[in-house]
Amino acid sequence: MCGVAGVLAGPRAEPPGLEELRRMIAMLGHRGPDGYGFYRDRRVGLAHARLSIVGLAGGFQPIHNEDRSLWISFNGEIFNHVELRRDLEARGHRFYTQTDTEVIVHAFEEYGPATWAKLNGQFAICLWDESRRELWLVRDRLGILPLFYARAGEHIVFGSEAKSLFAGGRIDPRFDSAKLGQVFSHWSVAPHGSVFAGVESVPAATALRIDANLDIRAERYWQADMAGDPDLAKLSLDEAADRLEEKLLDSIRLRLRADVPVGVYISGGLDSSVIAALARKLDTTQMHSFGVRFTDGAFDETPQQRIVARHVGTEHHDILCSQSDIQAALPDVIWHGEAPLVRTAPAPLFLLSRLVRDSGIRVVLSGEGADEWLAGYDIFKEDRVRRFWARQPDSKIRPKLLGRIHPFAAASGQKDSPLWQNFFRRGMMETDAPFYAHQIRWQNTAWSQRLLHADLRAAADAEAFEAKVAAHMPDGWTRWSPLARSQMAEIAAFLTPYLLTSQGDRVAMANSIEVRYPFLDPDTVDFCAALPDRVKMLGLRDKLALRRLAARLLPAEIGQRPKRPYRAPMTTALFGADAPHYVHELLSPEAVSRFGLADPTAVASLSAKAHRSGGQMAGEREEMALVGVLTMQMLAKDYLEDFPRTAATLRRKLEEVPTHVLEDRLGAAAAAV
Repeated sequence: MCGVAGVLAGPRAEPPGLEELRRMIAMLGHRGPDGYGFYRDRRVGLAHARLSIVGLAGGFQPIHNEDRSLWISFNGEIFNHVELRRDLEARGHRFYTQTDTEVIVHAFEEYGPATWAKLNGQFAICLWDESRRELWLVRDRLGILPLFYARAGEHIVFGSEAKSLFAGGRIDPRFDSAKLGQVFSHWSVAPHGSVFAGVESVPAATALRIDANLDIRAERYWQADMAGDPDLAKLSLDEAADRLEEKLLDSIRLRLRADVPVGVYISGGLDSSVIAALARKLDTTQMHSFGVRFTDGAFDETPQQRIVARHVGTEHHDILCSQSDIQAALPDVIWHGEAPLVRTAPAPLFLLSRLVRDSGIRVVLSGEGADEWLAGYDIFKEDRVRRFWARQPDSKIRPKLLGRIHPFAAASGQKDSPLWQNFFRRGMMETDAPFYAHQIRWQNTAWSQRLLHADLRAAADAEAFEAKVAAHMPDGWTRWSPLARSQMAEIAAFLTPYLLTSQGDRVAMANSIEVRYPFLDPDTVDFCAALPDRVKMLGLRDKLALRRLAARLLPAEIGQRPKRPYRAPMTTALFGADAPHYVHELLSPEAVSRFGLADPTAVASLSAKAHRSGGQMAGEREEMALVGVLTMQMLAKDYLEDFPRTAATLRRKLEEVPTHVLEDRLGAAAAAV
C-alpha cells in the first residue's frame, strides 16, 4: 500500500508547484514511509509515498512506460501481476522494474480502459496519459482503497485521503452539513461522498476519465450480479463448499504473493479462522497471527482465538485492550479516518495494526466480506422473519422467531414485550421498499440526530442517502431475491463506505500495514454472488456453504459457533470518573458552541447522564449518539482549528525521508534520482 496525491491543471491555469505536491504527500507519510517520488509537467503533478511490498528494490514511483508518455502514481496491489506481465512481455513490452505497478502502465498501452477489469487487486490508480492529456482516477471493484478528488477553480486536486487535498492549499477543510447528518443515521456518508464540502470519493468499480478541459466522465467497469447463475442452481451444499474452497485457495495463493512476510488476523470467528486454515494449507513456513483481546469479558474472544491459532499452527500475538487503551487511541483514529464514528470498534483495530507493525510484519490477511457475500449478518435473518410475519401481521407466534436471532431477548423474556415487537413491526408491511431490511436500523440510529445543531438536523436527508445508494446499485437489482437485495444494500451502504474504511484501510495504514481480503477477490465475489440463496441461508441458518467448509478445516466449537458481531466498549470507556480530559473539553458548552455542529443543551444533558452512570446507558442508540458527537467534535478540532499546525509539522518531517524519483519537466534541474 502507498499514498498518492496530485494536481491537474486546466488549459489556462498555472502548472502544479513542486512545493504544493510536497505539502500534499507529506500528509500521507503514514501510508508510505519508505520514500517519496514526484512527476510534474505543464498540466499535471503526481506525488507518491511508498510502502514497499512487491519489487522492493527499484520500485519507487511515479513509474512510466517505455516512451515515458504514461505516468502512474498507484496505491495498492495487483495480485495477478505475474500473469499479466508474462502476457505483456510476450506482446513486446519491456519492463524496467519488478513491480506490479509497472504492469498497469503497459497493460493500459495494450488494452486501454479495458485494463481495469483485468486487474485482480485492491487499488487506487492515478494515471496520466500525456499524449491525450487525460488523467484517469480508478478505484477497485469494492472500494477497498480510498481515492478523493475536488475541483479548485481551474484545477482538480486528488489524493488517497482528504487531508492531502487540504494541505496543497487550494481548498480549505469545511464540513458538508448534509453529509455529517448522514453519519448520524446511516453510520457513514452515502457512496461517492465525504463529510467535507466539495470533496468527493471516486466510486468503487469506476474509472474517472478527466480530459484536457477538466470534464469528468465516469466509466463503471464492473457490477455484481446476484440474480443467480443457472449453472450453479443445482449445486448441493457439499459441492458449493468444494467450489468455495477452490476459489478461496486461489484467492489466498495470490494474496500470499509479497516480498515480505504475510500474517493473518484471527478474531475467533468463522471467517478469519477459515482464511487462516486455508493459508496454512498453502504456506507451511512460520506464519504469524494477530488478535485483539478485551479486559471487558462481554467483548472478549480470547479462548476462541487461541483454539484457532493452536489448531492452525501460527505464532500468535495479541493485545489486551482496556478502556484506557480505547481512550488513548480514539483521537488518532479520528484524525486518520476523517469522519465521525458512532462506534468505537475501529480503535482496537488501530491498536492491532500497531502490534502487527511492531512485530515486523507489513501484510495481513483478513476475513472481511464473508458476512456480506455469504449472508452472515443478523439483519438478513431479521428481514426473513419480518417478511414471514408480514404475511400474518396479527400472529403472536411469528414474531417470537426473532428470539432465535437474538438469544439475549429470548432469555430475558424481552421478545414477548410490546416494545421489542413494535421495534421490528415498524414498516413491516412495506415489503416492496428497496431497503426494507435496513430501514428500521437506519431509523433507530437517526435518534442520534437530536444531539445535532438544528441546521445539521434540517440538512440531514435520508431520502437523498437512499437515492445515492440506489444509484450505485447494479442494474436490475430490484428484481433479485429479497436476500440478494439485502446483501447488495449492505455492501453498497456499509461494507464499502464504512467497514472497509473505518475498520479497514484507515486504521491499518495509519500504522503502515496492508490488509488483504481473500473473500473480496473478484472471482470469489462473482462466485458467491451467483450462488443460490439456499446455500447461503436456509431458514435462519446462515453461511451454509462456508460452515460446511469450516467443518472440514476447524474444530467444531469454531465451525459451529454462532455469528458474534465484533464490538468494543463505547460510553463505558469514555464517560464517568475515568473519562479522559478531552471528553470534558470537547463536549463542554463552550466547545460545542464554538464549532456550531451540535446542540449544546442536548449534548450537556446526555453527557451528564453518561458521567453519572459511568457510561452505562439505557440503550445503544444513546451510546452511538454520544460517540458520534464526541468524534465529530474531535474531527472539527483536527481540521477546523489544528490543521495548519499539523500540516506544517508533517511537511518538516518530509525532509527526513529520501526522494527517490523526481521527474520535473518544468524545472531547470529535472532529473531521475
